[in-house]
Amino acid sequence: MVQYRIQVATGPQEDAAAAASSNDNISIALVGTNGESIKKILGPPSVVGAVQQYNIQTPGDLGEILCVRLYKACVPKLLTHPWFCKYVHVISPDRKRYQFPCHRWICGVQALEILEGKGVVLAGTVSPLILQRRRSELDRNREKYRWKVYAEGAPYCIDAETTQDLSSNEQYSCEKLSSFGFTLAASGLEATLKGYLLRCDPWKDLNEINNLFSFKKTHMPDLTSQMWNVDTFFGYQYLNGVNPMSVRKCTKIPGNFPVTQDMVASTLGSSTDLQQELESGNIFLADYNILEGIPTNTINGKKQYLAAPLCLLWKSLQDHLIPIAIQLGQQPGPENPIFVTSDPEWDWTLAKIWVRYAEFQLHELDHHLLRTHLLAEVICLATVRNLPTQQPLLKLLLPHFDFTLEINILARSQLIGPGGLFDKAFVTGNGGVPILVRKALERLTYTSLCLPDDLKDRGMESIPKHYYREDGMKIWSAMEKFASDIVNYYYKDDDMVSKDPELQAWIKEIFQRGFLERESSGIPSSLRSRVEVIKFATMVMFSCSAQHAAVNSGQFDFYSWMPNGPSSMRQPPPTTKGETTLQSTLDALPEVNTTTHTTVIVYLLSNEPQDKKPLGQYSNPYFTEEMPLKFVQEFQRKMADISTDIQERNNTLNLKYLYLDPNVIESSVSI
Repeated sequence: MVQYRIQVATGPQEDAAAAASSNDNISIALVGTNGESIKKILGPPSVVGAVQQYNIQTPGDLGEILCVRLYKACVPKLLTHPWFCKYVHVISPDRKRYQFPCHRWICGVQALEILEGKGVVLAGTVSPLILQRRRSELDRNREKYRWKVYAEGAPYCIDAETTQDLSSNEQYSCEKLSSFGFTLAASGLEATLKGYLLRCDPWKDLNEINNLFSFKKTHMPDLTSQMWNVDTFFGYQYLNGVNPMSVRKCTKIPGNFPVTQDMVASTLGSSTDLQQELESGNIFLADYNILEGIPTNTINGKKQYLAAPLCLLWKSLQDHLIPIAIQLGQQPGPENPIFVTSDPEWDWTLAKIWVRYAEFQLHELDHHLLRTHLLAEVICLATVRNLPTQQPLLKLLLPHFDFTLEINILARSQLIGPGGLFDKAFVTGNGGVPILVRKALERLTYTSLCLPDDLKDRGMESIPKHYYREDGMKIWSAMEKFASDIVNYYYKDDDMVSKDPELQAWIKEIFQRGFLERESSGIPSSLRSRVEVIKFATMVMFSCSAQHAAVNSGQFDFYSWMPNGPSSMRQPPPTTKGETTLQSTLDALPEVNTTTHTTVIVYLLSNEPQDKKPLGQYSNPYFTEEMPLKFVQEFQRKMADISTDIQERNNTLNLKYLYLDPNVIESSVSI
């Protein structure tokens, strides 16, 4: 007889506590190149975080161990419970260790087959038994994870109406669910804000708005409420605010935005020429033409209004980015004046509010919803449908998809879906969301998703005090190095890439389901070299972690003070100068209950989850070989170094940029 030693580990997840007292029986069988063992009954699941030792005897040597099968069966008359298996290790008679990472729940009565953890790509010689099992795994996943149309012209999404349609492995942990569900239900928060939620009247004055977010008084929201009307803070947000994505260098004044030297002379100064500043690369433009034609919501029985402004900004001699001219519509004319800093105070203030309002819409639905949430879901689905657990690219990317499916289902049902919070508070509610998402997808490019390319394309490579760029590029470079190490370890040359059918099916499905086969996007539909794989993998890792943090974590900081980012406007944009007052501005801003709903949304979305998984910290390691594990450790050290650098830099700043510190970046789009 031949004896194999077995180690079975349960996960430390808090949820597994429910399974510790389970009466279910767990059995195991080994499958090797020379045959398989009979089932060995392991007994009821062990306690949380335990590693149990077992022995299995077989009549002969099983050869190379290809996979293990776990069987879960309930004891008659007793309830069945889910069981979380972290890993199984098998030690053969010749002391060779085979590792089978699992990191998943086993629910009900079922058998689960786990392939050996060594990364394997389908290039060259692969065991027919392994090939068969990989295909079977993908067949099961394609049945389990189906596509459906979210909205015409938008990326596809998972075919699931509620989170209960997901398996336990895609659902929030109890800890995360309690924090998110508690906040969404807002049992404490809702009681605090109940009086505001019942008010459909305008705000009496600006000071009254301060009381709305008194439940969470922190430094940055307070600072925003104090500085929102300062031009330097307005410009700062284009570089380091919650959406540092919408401004680009301007080398020629657009024909539909006829700004002249005389208009901006009071800001530039008598010795500074607009044309010279254009040629010197000191003029920047934010153009919101994408908002033209978006249908507007009706809130509290009243029609809401939206505009598509243009905003010209100047990098001053003090290296501040400041607004110098604003036009609130795309077509110039007598009823579409260009507002400048020398205009009456409330004229200029209201013009800036309209720009911040447009920025809010573009940020939430394009740069936040589309580019992080919806694309992360597409790539997550394509990954589990086309890359089996042995595929090294899946091992690299899987930590960046934790809970993405669940948060997106919740968003579609409770935020952007019919009757959700967007319908109650956003100008794009009740029909505008899918239209704006469709327009944004039509313009989305691969260049804009890759940070170095995007910064170059927008001319933002060298503007000072751009901490999003500085921190983001450090993280991008570290991710690129990590992806390069992994890809080059498993793919020895470009030929292996081009001949890998799983990899090609993966990228093709992303191109089809995420970008609707739009070649003008520049998104690849095939991958022909290791360099191409590395770039795409880096983009995925960055978009699902750092980029999401950049456009998500600061929402309460910048939007809890409503005039800095209204979700809707009750009056059309001004068509003349000299008539705007504080009262007319209050009459244009959202009503009290609308503002309150928006405050709840930004509080919810930027609230740090209780079981956060910071970037680089892997609770479920999928790699098992020595070199890939070293690459993981190198990446973790680099994240720690970047975090230290950012914290030291922030100690020298009055206005700190916190959102791309790896210690506070969630590894996935999970909130």
